[in-house]
Formats: sequence, C-alpha cells, structure tokens
Amino acid sequence: MKQLSLLLLMLLPFAGLNAQNFDPETPAPDTLEMVEYSPQEIEDLNSGKAVVEESAVMEMLEAVSNISYMKDVYLDIDTAVMNIYGYRPDEIPVFDDTIYQQRIEALARETTIPLTFNSHVKSFIDLYSSRLRKQSSRMLGLSYVYFPMFEELLDQYNLPHELKYLAMVESALNPTAGSRAGAKGLWQFMLATGKDYGLRVSTLVDERFDPYKETVAACQFLQSLYARYGDWFLVLAAYNAGPGTVNKAILRAGGVRNYWAIWPYLPKETRGYVPAFIAVTYVMNFATEHNLYPTNPGLLLHGTDTVMVRDYVGFDQISECIGVPMEDIVFFNPQYTKQIIPASSTMPRELRLPMKYALRFVQLEDSVYAYKSRAEMQREVVAEQVKEVSDSFTHIVKRGESLGSIAKKYHVSVSNIKKWNGLRYDVIQAGQRLTIYRSGAPMAQVGKKPEKSNTTAQASNKTHTVKNGETLSSIGRKYGCSANDIKNWNGLKNNNIKVGQKLKIKK
Repeated sequence: MKQLSLLLLMLLPFAGLNAQNFDPETPAPDTLEMVEYSPQEIEDLNSGKAVVEESAVMEMLEAVSNISYMKDVYLDIDTAVMNIYGYRPDEIPVFDDTIYQQRIEALARETTIPLTFNSHVKSFIDLYSSRLRKQSSRMLGLSYVYFPMFEELLDQYNLPHELKYLAMVESALNPTAGSRAGAKGLWQFMLATGKDYGLRVSTLVDERFDPYKETVAACQFLQSLYARYGDWFLVLAAYNAGPGTVNKAILRAGGVRNYWAIWPYLPKETRGYVPAFIAVTYVMNFATEHNLYPTNPGLLLHGTDTVMVRDYVGFDQISECIGVPMEDIVFFNPQYTKQIIPASSTMPRELRLPMKYALRFVQLEDSVYAYKSRAEMQREVVAEQVKEVSDSFTHIVKRGESLGSIAKKYHVSVSNIKKWNGLRYDVIQAGQRLTIYRSGAPMAQVGKKPEKSNTTAQASNKTHTVKNGETLSSIGRKYGCSANDIKNWNGLKNNNIKVGQKLKIKK
C-alpha cells in the first residue's frame, strides 16, 4: 500500500496537471526527486492536517490572544439574542461535509472569487471553528474595528470585498503583528514590497504599522497582481509567496495558470494559504451556526482618538506629562519603532491615544513638548559627567620638556599642573604621566559650575523677537527653558504670541 501511494505521489508531477484533471485532495511533493513518505505522513497529506500545521496561521491566531484591550464594553453584544440556534455556551457544532460544501457554494455565488471546498479547507474550518474558537471570536470582534475601512478602500480600488478576510489570514487582525520573516502590520508587508507601494520605513517610523496606509498599499498590490494573473487564487498565492515563486510553480506545472494545478509546486506555507482564506471566509459568514460570537474589541473600537503632533517628542515625555500609561502609547502607535515621534510644524504626525488622554494632550500640548522626562534629565546628568571627565587628559613627558613648556603648550599655569598632579617640585622626567585639565580650572573647582554674579546674570538676559512659525515651546528649546518660564517672565496668560512680538528671556 505504501509503495502504491509513493508511486502515485511520484508520478503526479509528470501528469500534465490542469484544473480539470488535478485532484487538490492529493498533494504531490515539492520537487521532482523521489520523496519518502511514511504511512502517517501520507494520511496527513491527504487529510489536510499537515497543511494546517505547516502554515503561519496558527502563530498569528495565538498572538491575537495577547491583545489586552478587548474587555471594556463598547460594542453591544448580546449572545443570548445572537444564539438563534439555542446552543449551550460550551457547545461546538460540527456539520457534515455536504453542509460545508453547500454553504461555501452559496458564498461563491456572491463573489468573483471561486470559493471551493476540499479536505484542506475543512482542516482550516476545524482550526477556526473548533480548535482556536477563542481567537476566532477575537477576530470577529476586531472585524468591527477594521472591516469598515477595508471595505471602503476595496471598493475604491474595485476589488472584491471578500479580500478583507485576507488580513485575518495574514495577521488575525492584530495591528501590532510581526512575523519571523520580517513582515509587519495587519497586511504583513515585507520591507521591500512595502517600499514599492509607498510605505515609508526609517529608523524612527515604520508605516507598515499604519492601518490605513498599509490597507491602501495592500489594495494597490492586489490590484497589480490581478492585472498580472487574472485569477484570484493565483493572486493570493503570489501575495503570500511572491510572484517569482508562483511563476516558477506555473512553469513546473506545464504553464497551467490555475492555483490547484500548481499547488504541489508551491512552498508548504503557501499550500495552506488559499484553504485558510476560504475557511476563514466561511467561518466569519457562518459564525452563528458554529456558536461563535464576537469578543468585545473594547478601546480598539470607539475608545481612542487621534491627535496631531507638531514637534519632536518622546513617548516618555507624553506619558509623564499627561499621565497616559506607556503601554497604551506603545500599543496604539506601533509605527514609531523607537518610541520617538519625529514631528515638526511643517510635518505633523498622528498620535493615537485613549480618549481622555487625547483631550489632555490637546490641552497641554506645548507643555508636553517642553517637558523634560526623568530619562532625559538623567541623560543630561550623564552628559555633564562625561563632559567633566573628558575635560582632563594625560600628557606623557617627552625628553627635554619642562613644566613651563608643557604649561605654555596647553595654556595653563605651572602651579595648576603641580596641584593637579600632587607635585612639590618643578622636577619632571621623560615618560612621566601628567594630568592636564583643558579648562585650566584649579583642582578645587574641577567638576563644579562657576557661580554667576548678579551683574553677570543680568548681562545674560536677552530679548527675542518672535519669527513666523515659532511657538513658546520652540523658543524655549532654543534658549534652554520651558514655555511656562517665558510666560512668567513676560506676564503672558496663554500660549498665544504673534510675529514681531518681543519676549524677555532670562538666563
């Protein structure tokens, strides 16, 4: 029996595969070489089990379980009303294959995507509706957050609305999703492909994590793939594995441009990609029949707001100044990969926050920009210490040098060199190491800031004339003070200033 199965698996690549005579239920090996399969492996291949286990779908579904915001009540979900079949809470309905086939055929009549049913699709239906029910309920809840935007953009690009389910296969609708291969975001764009479709990636910003921009890029990519292949299943395979991989598979299948014909020649993960797409499309449309209901998306639905940031600012400044938890800023703004928003007045950037903190940010915006976080103050202390340490260096005495010649070379006094090095006499010798301070300060003053007299302090006061585009915060940064300092020095009641206005700056 094993020999017969192996023979069939070996002969299949040479059989002139096409949509008519290829049975998708019987996979063939990746290469044209002889492949040894155990009886269990053959059974798994035929059942579709191996396809599920080798896909990246399970990894993404497990990751969506870690979203902690899906708990507050913003979506009106009454499972007692939705449970029209009277299922018990823990009941997991299972149906005959003919039922699955009839339902998928009904869905296929409403779309241009040729949805089909086979053992591989059934394995993924089992994954979504039975094995990972909790995660599927979470995806149902998240669909309320993202599907309205997906549908609007798919419509703009004249693409089938069912492609919205592709994001469920890619990321399980987790906005912070990232794969081991380096794909990012809801639509899992790789770096190069993202850049090809206008997603900017720099040291500080990764637009693959921007839901709207990445969805636009996904629509453009899908549209270009369909123009190339004219077959939605080939488009999905190319979206996952890349056009080059699909083209190779088409050549190996004798030039047949049909997904099920090239299926044996695709990478293992891509073999499960289309079956997973069909399965998740089915489960999301027949969730109630499977006793599945959406988990509340909580803050993700209506609990956040977007504000515009108009100055360079760190997450730590925002967190400490307005009290928003750092984990909230990080989760809702994954596009800022180093927790810094490189915004400016000419290039403002979006910041998403829970509603109450968004309002507080708007009220205290200038104060946020001027605020020095604890980390920043610590960095300044360290920088000052480094500066003080770097003020000193070691001079190695050369033959013929004296304290006088060394003092003249570095513009310091002989007496200071003797103090810095504990010398009682002027005698030195070649090879001797001497510590020299560039500042020339006496030993007792090294590392201390000189005190300013009142006269000196008064002399350092300045008058600043406001220029176009300046704010109290930007002026404060220029002079090393806060916006509130400038307001106090000039008796200002608010942050409003005008071009040409003269402001006192005290230093």
